[in-house]
Amino acid sequence: MLHFGLATTSEIAEELAARLRAHRLAQNLPQSELAARAGISHRTLTTFEQSGKVSLDVFLRIVSVLGLSESLSTLFEVKQQTIKEMELAEQRRQRASRRRS
Repeated sequence: MLHFGLATTSEIAEELAARLRAHRLAQNLPQSELAARAGISHRTLTTFEQSGKVSLDVFLRIVSVLGLSESLSTLFEVKQQTIKEMELAEQRRQRASRRRS
């Protein structure tokens, strides 16, 4: 299994495409049917499964059709480690700090 922390963006994209392809196959879903349900072309799906390159919208459509949307719910959650971090998290940031020269 790929270690995402050490991988390039291309490697991560290819790994995600391979995982979604595995889910498609596990559901015995032909590419043509997945593409039709997702509202994308068969060629777009084929390209995605081979290279991992696709728009975020198309990626999310594929995830949704495969019934994996719930898997995204914890993807980028901010995890608190200490009480101080939890207190700071309650004061949700509205924007980044100004950079100092």
